[in-house]
Amino acid sequence: MSAATLTPAASKAKADTPIPLRSHLRHTGALIRRNLLWIRQDPESMFDAVLFPVIFTLLFVYVFGGSIGQSLGGGQERYVQYVVPGLMAMMGMNMAQGVGTGFNTDFNSGVMDRFRSLPIGRGSVLFAKIAVELMRMLFATVVLMIVGVLVGFHITHWVGLLGAVGLSVLFGSALMWVFLTLGVMMKTAQSVQAMGFLVLMPLQFGSSIFAPTKSMPGWLQNFTDYNPLSALADTARGLMVGGPVTHGLWVTLAWSAGLTAVMAPVAIHKFRTKS
Repeated sequence: MSAATLTPAASKAKADTPIPLRSHLRHTGALIRRNLLWIRQDPESMFDAVLFPVIFTLLFVYVFGGSIGQSLGGGQERYVQYVVPGLMAMMGMNMAQGVGTGFNTDFNSGVMDRFRSLPIGRGSVLFAKIAVELMRMLFATVVLMIVGVLVGFHITHWVGLLGAVGLSVLFGSALMWVFLTLGVMMKTAQSVQAMGFLVLMPLQFGSSIFAPTKSMPGWLQNFTDYNPLSALADTARGLMVGGPVTHGLWVTLAWSAGLTAVMAPVAIHKFRTKS
């Protein structure tokens, strides 16, 4: 019987057939290629990866750099060394939010219905989406570092830079499972974006990404101590320009492992059972 003549029940049974690991990898690779070809056909989808690091770096360096730099014991040059690693931590968060809105758009356009009717592993669709978004995140990180160097950032530890990038990728991939879940559960891409804004905005500004936390109220400092964005930003600074990394590293790793362990099964389950 051909795929075109399968009944809905038979199609579902065929799609739910266990898929060997090699087939999973092959399906994931094919879907990654499909997503990359889509970006090639729609280059505007890369605007956020290009413009976000440029706009935020220039905005914070030239608007807040002088005043916050003085509180750091220097000036704008000192603030550049502070904020660029922090923006790297923010990069993964913003790219993760994009994966949720894109996933929701694919659902509403009928693309996911087509994928789920095919005899491919359910996880392949999700892993391919995450892989492509991580590529976009790495591209945005390269843009960030280029702009950072142009405004005066000095890379003092190249090995540390690679470590900071790897840690940002790890945390960003964990966040993507959260937004994939939202992408499946929410009705519209605007809802996913709004929910992400409400959750992530306090995390961004209640952290050490843009400014030191020592002037914050005590209760807020307690929050920032275990805010994963603060931990990632502080660890990235320590790795790239020198400073303590142990506490921030373990907090970031714990958050990354916890989010992945909890949200990855939820995202896959919600994707499999979405009607």
